Amino acid sequence: MKSIETLRGAGPSRTKIFEKKGIKTVEELLYYFPRAYEDRTHFCDIKDANDGEFVCICATVYSPARETRIRKNFTIYQMTVFDDSGQIKVLWYNNRFVKGAFKTGDNVLFYGKVSVKGRQKQLENPIYEQQEKQRFIGKIVPIYPLSGNLTQKVVASLMEEAIKSAGTLSEYIPSAIRQKYGISEINYAMKNIHFPETFYDYQAARKRFVFEELFLLRLALSARRKTNEKQKRTPFSDTECVNEFVNSLSYTLTNAQKRVLGEILADFKKNTAMNRLLEGDVGSGKTVVAAAAMFVAYKNGYQSVIMAPTEILAFQHFETFSKFFLGTDIKIALLTKSTKNKQQMYEKIQTGEYDIVIGTNAVISDKVAYKNLGLCVTDEQHRFGVSQRARLSEKGENPNSLIMTATPIPRTLSLILYGDLDISVLDEMPPGRKPVLTYAVGENMRERVYAFVRKNVENGMQAYVVCPLIEESETQDLKNAKSIFDGLIKKFPDLKIGLMHGKMKASEKDAVMQDFLDAKTSILVSTTVIEVGVNVPNSNIMIIENAERFGLATLHQLRGRVGRGNEQAYCIMIAETSSELIKKRMKTMCQSNDGFYISEQDLKLRGPGDFFGTRQHGLPEMKIANLVTDAEILKLADSAVSDILEKSAEINQKEEEVLFKKVSEVIPESVILN
Repeated sequence: MKSIETLRGAGPSRTKIFEKKGIKTVEELLYYFPRAYEDRTHFCDIKDANDGEFVCICATVYSPARETRIRKNFTIYQMTVFDDSGQIKVLWYNNRFVKGAFKTGDNVLFYGKVSVKGRQKQLENPIYEQQEKQRFIGKIVPIYPLSGNLTQKVVASLMEEAIKSAGTLSEYIPSAIRQKYGISEINYAMKNIHFPETFYDYQAARKRFVFEELFLLRLALSARRKTNEKQKRTPFSDTECVNEFVNSLSYTLTNAQKRVLGEILADFKKNTAMNRLLEGDVGSGKTVVAAAAMFVAYKNGYQSVIMAPTEILAFQHFETFSKFFLGTDIKIALLTKSTKNKQQMYEKIQTGEYDIVIGTNAVISDKVAYKNLGLCVTDEQHRFGVSQRARLSEKGENPNSLIMTATPIPRTLSLILYGDLDISVLDEMPPGRKPVLTYAVGENMRERVYAFVRKNVENGMQAYVVCPLIEESETQDLKNAKSIFDGLIKKFPDLKIGLMHGKMKASEKDAVMQDFLDAKTSILVSTTVIEVGVNVPNSNIMIIENAERFGLATLHQLRGRVGRGNEQAYCIMIAETSSELIKKRMKTMCQSNDGFYISEQDLKLRGPGDFFGTRQHGLPEMKIANLVTDAEILKLADSAVSDILEKSAEINQKEEEVLFKKVSEVIPESVILN
């Protein structure tokens, strides 16, 4: 494909700006879609132009632009123009290009905002064109994301050149699919996504590219799922043995846990590997479900491995699973970077002396080989990329895979992020767990909040204080962990206070967290690095500074760090609630402890881009689709994928080849291949 530099007007400097965005070819530039559009199609007479309105007018120049220097570095250029209905003053500030651009009698098109000073109407800094050279006025005009020294005119001109240079684009969505789902042809769509004649044309073009984006991604994920289903493995012969484990528990499983466990056991009986995502809110009991699955794997002669994102969480899992399997012959290994005698452990894993291996990403090291790996469990999976998940699965012959997350994911997003997986949901909390009481307060309540913390600490409890920044910023007036830490030391000189943030080494963070876990510190000041994982039953207060800076999903995850013990827990959000959007977020948090409801609200309020970054999943970022507003088009794309894979659409072999070639071009290999 041609380089952007071949386009007229591109040049080396503009080419570099686009290359920084990952755009190198003409085709990639065509997919640099506008972020908005301005309707400049409606002209009005000068007499009908009202204060505060954006208008298009066609007027005649009364006299050329006059230059008035107000002070150094501030010059006004002004002139008067008229039509049959009246006259209007036109002004530009520090725009030397307008000097000499007009002469008396020129017919000029203007687009800008009207203001009224006294009885005089005026246009300030309008866009203008000579009537005979009309390009950007009288039309629907694209507004592109800008960076560097790019301007809207420059990008639009480059896009016109790109459309000419690309010529006739090849269609890759089969005609039967386009006809069935009302999807426009690619050349019509490409012209009208950038330069629509009407809003109907724009809507048709946008539908095409939203459908295309979702269709190709869903097709890639579904194709991977089909590939997974072709990879055969020996079913587990005994799944009834799970009752032995369940009966050994000191409590009864919830109905949700029983349902999910049933789904996992049904997968174990198949001759294809399980690929299942287990979603469950903090405290919903995912760990015991994973333990039951591991017990069944052990009873069928297989090893299991669980990969956790941090050493301290891996150690906590090791302790938890050791208690679960107390009184059995199951041998558990803890494998992390700091594990001593690693070589000896590697040998015992390879010979099958260890039945369960728990660790960090050390468990996917090249040095680790398993004797008979039957079940891979990934905990807090959004901390791991696609490639790490795949490497874990490669440690055995098509082992079953269970992926756990405490981040409830709305269905539309899970279709995109996990279209290759079956999904199980723990939507019921074990009885007796008290919901965390949540409050949003202003800065004026800080002293009362600190008094509340002091009272709880004196009663033997612990508190988290979470800040959005590590240290003071010149550009952002936000609470930072270091200054809050210093302030709390002065406020509570008799208390032990810890500090943890992302710039610390993993070993340093683990040491700080271990001190908090061992109750050596009463208050832990942190950034969001404590968002996921460690269970500190003694902590019952979560204070979140500048809570307005966090999305609902993050706030809910932070709140989930407390309330693990028997005491009532509290989440106090200190927030600047000036906007309606922030007020809605705070109200949602205060009214609900339901992670699935909160995640849906978060997706609505913030959009998918901020909700859950897709890069760490190996998925491409959405160029045009919005998973909130485009849910209906996602349904169409899903249905079209079924048509392709089930061969129900009339598609010839060439169309199929072209389609899957396009899938492989636009979707990363790590999505398509395990």
